[in-house]
Amino acid sequence: MSTETINTTELGDKIVKVIKTVYDPEIPVDVYELGLIYDVFVNEDREVKILMTLTTPNCPVAESLPQEVEDKVKSIKMVKDAEVEITFDPPWSQDLMSEEAKLELGML
Repeated sequence: MSTETINTTELGDKIVKVIKTVYDPEIPVDVYELGLIYDVFVNEDREVKILMTLTTPNCPVAESLPQEVEDKVKSIKMVKDAEVEITFDPPWSQDLMSEEAKLELGML
């Protein structure tokens, strides 16, 4: 049995790229640029855990958005499994948005 070393940085970049294809339906900015993704963990078994938040706890896409992130990350060939954990600690605020997102929304 060969032990294949994975490049977690490269895989991390792929995961971010895929996450950037998921958009909040109410805001024309992807969830990554919105600052909804707090952390992405990848272990050597190629299992991914994503710590994510929503703009509000009663967000209309509270069920579908994390599922979409999870499904898209699972679709990456190098990923064995993925799990999205929702947290509201710290609560999301506009400060977490990237400059790009703020520009897109006319906040700069």
